[in-house]
Amino acid sequence: MEKKNIDWGNLGFSYMETDKRFVSNFKDGAWDEGALISDGNVTMSECACVLQYAQTCFEGLKAYTTQDGHIVTFRPDLNAERMEASAKRLEMPVFPKERFIDAVVQVVAANEAYVPPFGSGATLYLRPYMYGKNAVIGVKPADEFEFRVFCTPVGPYFKGGVKPLTIRVSDFDRAAPNGTGHIKAGLNYAMSLHAIVSAHEEGYDENLYLDPKTRTKVEETGGANFLFVTKDNKVVTPKSGSILPSITRRSLVHVAKEYLGLEVEEREVYLDEVKDFAECGLCGTAAVISPVGKIVDHGKEICLPSGMTQMGPITKKLYDTLTGIQMGRIEAPEGWIRVIK
Repeated sequence: MEKKNIDWGNLGFSYMETDKRFVSNFKDGAWDEGALISDGNVTMSECACVLQYAQTCFEGLKAYTTQDGHIVTFRPDLNAERMEASAKRLEMPVFPKERFIDAVVQVVAANEAYVPPFGSGATLYLRPYMYGKNAVIGVKPADEFEFRVFCTPVGPYFKGGVKPLTIRVSDFDRAAPNGTGHIKAGLNYAMSLHAIVSAHEEGYDENLYLDPKTRTKVEETGGANFLFVTKDNKVVTPKSGSILPSITRRSLVHVAKEYLGLEVEEREVYLDEVKDFAECGLCGTAAVISPVGKIVDHGKEICLPSGMTQMGPITKKLYDTLTGIQMGRIEAPEGWIRVIK
């Protein structure tokens, strides 16, 4: 298929409407068959549950053109499983795993002309989401829901190379101890908007959220998990019941152990030990790993030895290996890559 006339090398990380999206509706206790549609607009009641009480969850994943010319997605089964957990916590019906994966495949195949070519630095970002659709004025779950998957071509998260981030320790809490931090609920991101706007106004790239109970342990940022490297090259990731289980982090942990032979610890990480780490990164779908060069705790600067000019050496190896797997340069573990074409 002929590609769209898009300047792939200059794409930003923003929305561009594509030709098709998948839609399925839940009514009278069951999901319908669903279909690919052309209309990118959503119509609903002014009293829809999602508008009144934020009953919505979402996922994010990418499709790539690999080195050998195939179009693939990366571990969509894990996105389906995480959305299932989100739906259950938010009193929403589960969209079946195999149907989730099939919807992703359909959307990528129908928008093949928007899948960026290999080597362009761009990818096709996919956004599956679900929301309560019918009118609800009393505080209760909706009875009718819509599941959608749309896609949009996006450029690399970093323009002009990787620059380590400067982040601050936030005074805000991201999630309650027994709240919704462990699922990908839209309301979690709404809660983070004021914190990220104020961080940007003060010259920081992101927030480091502490555990809300003791405010002594590292949790995550508004949209990414932390990954640390010790001075003896051990990879450490924070463990908490209110951290979103990042698929990228989970994949990087496997890469560290099985591909690079590194020791990995998933444990509670205290803020007062961050100064002793050699490297720090934020991991997520958008950039795989964003290096962190400096963390500021209410005026006290914690400068990582890896510096403010480039990724640390272990972080770089992790990044290169995982992106190599995604792009087909390195053999993937069984089941990680779903070939679409």
